[in-house]
Amino acid sequence: MVDEGLGNSSYLVDLGDGRALAVDVSRDLRAVRRAAQRRRLTIAFAADTHLHADFLSGSLQLAHDLGARVLASAAGERAFDHVGLRDGDEVDLGGLTLRAIATPGHTTEHLAFLLLDGDVPAGVFTGGSLIVGSAARTDLVAPERARELAHAQYHSLRRLGLLPEEVAVWPTHGAGSFCSAPPGAERVSTIGREKKSNPLLAAPDADTFADRLLGDLGSFPGYFLRLGEINRLGPAVVKEQPCLRPLTVDAAAAAGATVVDVRPVGDFARGHLPGSISIPLRNQFASWLGWIVPASAPVAVVRNPDQDPGEILWQALKIGHENLVGEVTEGWQRDLLVMMDVITPDQLGGAQVLDVRQTTEFRAGHLPGADHIELGSLAGAALDDRRRVVMCGHGERAATAASLLRRAGHRQVSILRGGPGDWAELTGAPLEKEE
Repeated sequence: MVDEGLGNSSYLVDLGDGRALAVDVSRDLRAVRRAAQRRRLTIAFAADTHLHADFLSGSLQLAHDLGARVLASAAGERAFDHVGLRDGDEVDLGGLTLRAIATPGHTTEHLAFLLLDGDVPAGVFTGGSLIVGSAARTDLVAPERARELAHAQYHSLRRLGLLPEEVAVWPTHGAGSFCSAPPGAERVSTIGREKKSNPLLAAPDADTFADRLLGDLGSFPGYFLRLGEINRLGPAVVKEQPCLRPLTVDAAAAAGATVVDVRPVGDFARGHLPGSISIPLRNQFASWLGWIVPASAPVAVVRNPDQDPGEILWQALKIGHENLVGEVTEGWQRDLLVMMDVITPDQLGGAQVLDVRQTTEFRAGHLPGADHIELGSLAGAALDDRRRVVMCGHGERAATAASLLRRAGHRQVSILRGGPGDWAELTGAPLEKEE
């Protein structure tokens, strides 16, 4: 099961007797529950390869709801009931066996889990150690330990490379993950394929490996630095189906709520509450909510009637946003709304373009003369109040950025529809690229 927004995969293993093993599932358990129900399976085991930084684990919830046994590294010192595993420990799953392999690097307590059918290794759940075409970043535990952990990651990958070449590789992190994964559609691989194609496995020594891994890391949301500890302590169990209670504009203001408008960009631009932040509801909603809005802030939502409130809530809950106080359903359409222009590339005129994509995207091709500030860094940027057109790849991040600028007092802000490719196609001019 792939969480397209976080770029992560979780797994459900049929144990052959009506029971199942779930691996690296998030707190948003809707997909894994549906998969288990379709196959008439009861989840009896929930394994976590590491203390996740990009989402809250759903293992403790499965233990509460279904009595699942939580399997995780003993070195993680989790503060709740679990089976603590060390290197070489095995768990009898009833016909299948799960063997722990210590693979520190992405985190200090990281384990890979080798699935054995008798004595035959079928596949290995590699979490954030060996991933398709790369290895996950090592700067999330503590940035100052990134190189030390990169050396550990080097030895972990070499150890996994000793497994038979036909063994399947089932990683957690994949394309789209801020935990560092190259682009591409492949989510799983084999040991043999990775030995032939993964450039990090070809590194001749630990220093070269560390240089290659650490030289290609992008930014990541700040909440990554706190979720690991929440996962160690144990995320709060959700005991009731969450819901968004209706609020008036005044009630939202009285609660001190940050208003997050999840409607599509066009709807937001045509009219929105002053000071509201546009974060359109899509696969990446959780990442940008966590990056832009502090977890401690109460949040009130504005949505369209056809947008699923459950999707909003579960995306928020899986990254530790517990304080959604409700949705503004009354009065905001009658309030003094503000509007924002959405323009096409041929309407740029003399406006200064602000590109808010990630650095790797910007370097791959951007409009000549464009300023660049990543969306995640925009709140701390000092900008004058000239006329600006904000752009990204499609428009969603640009809308978020434009709403943040408006919230900070900038009035000459508009959103560019589309991305650099649309501008190049319309104008016939080349994009600027950087090494």
